[in-house]
Amino acid sequence: DGLVVDYAQKKKVGVLLRGLRAVSDFEYEFQLASMNRKLAPKVDTVFMMTSEESFYLSSRLVSEVATFGGSVRGMVPDPVYFALERKLGRGTKKK
Repeated sequence: DGLVVDYAQKKKVGVLLRGLRAVSDFEYEFQLASMNRKLAPKVDTVFMMTSEESFYLSSRLVSEVATFGGSVRGMVPDPVYFALERKLGRGTKKK
């Protein structure tokens, strides 16, 4: 709980790594990074672009697809997939 920059300073982390999918992400992330810099000038933010095969994904879309019974396997890392399955009461076992 709390601000990520407070956590970063507590753990002596100097860089926050943020992922970008589209220009709309950049606008939000740029505002966030600017606020974080104001709050913690020694914590930098680095942006990385996602790969072409997953630029359309968002946590909201993945959650929605999973909630309505769609498979998100291969769209998220296995630990995320299994956590979602458990959360939704499907009890999928690791293979």
